[in-house]
Amino acid sequence: MAYRLKLGEPAPEGIKRIVREEIESAARHLNGAGDADRDEAIHEARKNIKKIRGVLRLVRSELGEIYRQENLFFRDAGRRLSQFRDACAMIETFDPLRKKYRAELGRGGLASIRRGLIARKAQAEQQAGVQEVLHGMAGVLLQSAERVEDWPLSADGFGAISPGLEATVRLGRKAMARARKHPLPENYHEWRKRVKDHWYHVRLLDSVWDGTMPAYERRLKDLETWLGEDHNLVVLQEKVMAEPDFYSNEPEIALFVRLIGKYHRELRGNALELGARIYGEKPRQFGKEMRRMWDDGQSKSDRLARKRSRL
Repeated sequence: MAYRLKLGEPAPEGIKRIVREEIESAARHLNGAGDADRDEAIHEARKNIKKIRGVLRLVRSELGEIYRQENLFFRDAGRRLSQFRDACAMIETFDPLRKKYRAELGRGGLASIRRGLIARKAQAEQQAGVQEVLHGMAGVLLQSAERVEDWPLSADGFGAISPGLEATVRLGRKAMARARKHPLPENYHEWRKRVKDHWYHVRLLDSVWDGTMPAYERRLKDLETWLGEDHNLVVLQEKVMAEPDFYSNEPEIALFVRLIGKYHRELRGNALELGARIYGEKPRQFGKEMRRMWDDGQSKSDRLARKRSRL
């Protein structure tokens, strides 16, 4: 089932359904179901968990203390998977960097750094006992699905989600302003997390979108991608600089750092420009627009239901 609330579906039922589906999907990936290789399966399971945390933030005010407990549970689950995913993600971050600046790299192309990243990935997988951990996590996640039925959700209609929807936009605007004023890696990373929350919330409502929203969703995805790549470059540089002698020689490391800095400036400039367009609308106004779409969608759904009942 798609990651979205269905028209005519009570909000509590829809929220719980989506979370259960994401839990079950994560467990399938971790148990090795499907055609994806292990790295891709871990990546997909992490995305499932991030989607769940996005849903949690949408109904945070209604969940109360349960929000804190569940958010911590899924945050920790995601972090456990990160230990297996990060080594692969570093290679996936390094390769586009090398391709982007191929003309400046010359013949060597930072090959020794790439060999070091591959060696560290193999070492991490060997030490961790990956498959056993993944199967264990799948079981723990499936157990968590049983708790979802007891979540105290009762509000229905757009009012069930509007506080979380507007809060996410508000936090995103604040995070963007902080990153602009204080361009530290941690501030850009925090902004990225708030953008991702907003992106998930918009996707949850795609059953009621009007013609303007697909483009808005694509802009959010572009912004999240740029900020995500920026963060990955931060982690990659930290990893290499923690063991510079293992990865390469001093001149090559200096070139590597210079190119990362150059890419940071491009990504952050693009993100701030696009972010100003996305967050130009105030949270309350965005909420009003989404409520209008929600009401229009529900009206259309009701008319179709009445029409079918007469057939």
